[in-house]
Formats: sequence, C-alpha cells, structure tokens
Amino acid sequence: MAGGRATFIEAWPPLPLEAWQDTHATLHLWLQIVGKIRLALSPWLNHCWHVTLYVTPSGLTTGPVPHGARSFRIDFDFLRHRLVVRTSDDAAEELPLMPQTVAAFYASLMRTLDRLRVPVHIYAVPNEISDPIPFAVDQVHCAYDGEYAQRYWRVLAQSERVFAEFRARFIGKCSPVHFFWGAPDLAVTRFSGRLAPEHPGGIPHLPDRVTRDAYSHEVSSCGFWAGGGAVPYPAYYAYAYPRPKGFAEAKVEPGAAFFSKDYGEFILPYDVVRTSPSPDAMLMTFLQSTYDAAADLGRWNRAALDRPRDFERPDGRQIK
Repeated sequence: MAGGRATFIEAWPPLPLEAWQDTHATLHLWLQIVGKIRLALSPWLNHCWHVTLYVTPSGLTTGPVPHGARSFRIDFDFLRHRLVVRTSDDAAEELPLMPQTVAAFYASLMRTLDRLRVPVHIYAVPNEISDPIPFAVDQVHCAYDGEYAQRYWRVLAQSERVFAEFRARFIGKCSPVHFFWGAPDLAVTRFSGRLAPEHPGGIPHLPDRVTRDAYSHEVSSCGFWAGGGAVPYPAYYAYAYPRPKGFAEAKVEPGAAFFSKDYGEFILPYDVVRTSPSPDAMLMTFLQSTYDAAADLGRWNRAALDRPRDFERPDGRQIK
C-alpha cells in the first residue's frame, strides 16, 4: 500500500521497475541531493568513497557529516517514510517522505539545515543523468510510492548482507559495501593493487577526473541496481576494469547470468535470485564466480589477496 507498511514482510520482495519507475526517478534525485550534501562537506577519499550512503536497519544514511566542530547525519527512514536530520548536539527535525516535487524536497531540506545551523551549499544539478533539471526548479519528478520505496530498501538490505559476507573473503584493498547515488547502485569493489590504464571517461554530467580517480587501479566490482535502459529490470552486475582478455566469454554461475554487451558486464536478474530456493547461495555463487573469472584472467596475485577458506575468527569459529 502506497505510503504505509506492508502487512506481510517479504525478505526478497518483487521489484518490477515498471511498477515504480516514476517513484524510482524521483527518489533517485532526492538521494542525489542528500549525497551531494555529504560530498560538499566531507574530505575527499580515493575512488569517491566520501560521497556514498550506507544501508541501515530502516533505510539509508549519510553517516556522520562534519560541519565545523559539530556534525550531523541525514537518514532516509523507509519504515516510517521520514527524512531525519540529526546533529551532534541532539537537535533534530523530520520531513515526510511523500509525493512532492524535487524542487519542494530540495527547498524543504535546505531550510531544515539552515534552522539546525548546519547550512550547506551544493552543486544543485543532477549527475550521471541525461538532460538534468536543476533541483531548485524540477517540477517534473514528484512521485513517491511508499510500498515500493520500502521494497527497494529491503532488497538493498538483503543484498548488503550477502555483499558483506563476500567482502570478508578478501584481504586485499576493498571498498566498503556502499550506495552510490549517481547510478544509483549498491556496490562493493575489490582491487588487485596494480595501476589501471587511464579510464576514457564520458559518463554524462560527471567530470572525467572523477571517473579516472574511481578507476585509477585495477578492479573487480559487483553490485545491484534497480534497472533501466538495455536491462529494464532489477539486476545484479559484475565487471572488471580493465576488462581482461576472455572475460566476456568466461563461464560464470548461475546459468541465468549473462554478459551484456551494452554495459560490458555480467548481469544476473534479481527475480532469478529472489525466486530461487536459496537466494543467498545463488547470489554468492554469482559474486564469487565473476570475481574468479576477473582475477584469474587478469592474473591477480590471489595467494596474497584472497582470504584462506579455512580462516578462523578470534572466537574460534571457522569462516567458510
């Protein structure tokens, strides 16, 4: 039901893009506004790790954002359908998540930050979107279906849990499991440790210097996004940069996974995962097999980068 809680909570709910694409488009822009607030005030980290959001037990968060001697955070709460801004001196305000224009959301949030004495100026134009409309004048995007926003968060939460387990299998340099608001997508990225050739750039409304910083070193990356373009449905993806010879032809699992020439990455439809007898196991198989292909074909030093499968935790429990 729009704007409220579902009476039956499904861990891996259906998320057909056509059923909520207007909400997805609007929510994407709201997420960009909040992400740009974190970007404007955070010290620059390699690969743009300072701009991301993080999955929480109720939605997505900026985490702590510095503002002089104080800090604040902004949380999307998709259980109560609220946007919560809280400061380090325990001041807080909540804004409703409801059908409203991007312009109204932007103005309301900026006024809230001013009242809480954490004003911020952002570059108020969307990134990674063709024909972007400045936030302050966007009267086009105004949809919010609370049920589908909550379903989206539940898929992110389940995916984050499996991604975190996958991340723990690697002892080389690896990103957090984090949410990039540009695409938007949930992602985790492993690094070989070697420099990569300069990325050609060319992502719409994203400076090439940002893309080249993100891909300065060899990566094997995977993630989830709600779909669009040549893949008009929610899906998991996996790619390597630079793409090693033979990667597109590699045999990966499960059998439903395929290499998309449009995106240059492996795709596994979300519906295949959610309807399988063991979504966790199927998703992990996809993550591991695509990494195996990238690392082996790319001649990564796996003996130094992969955690031994019989590794034991300090409490004596074996991690498989």
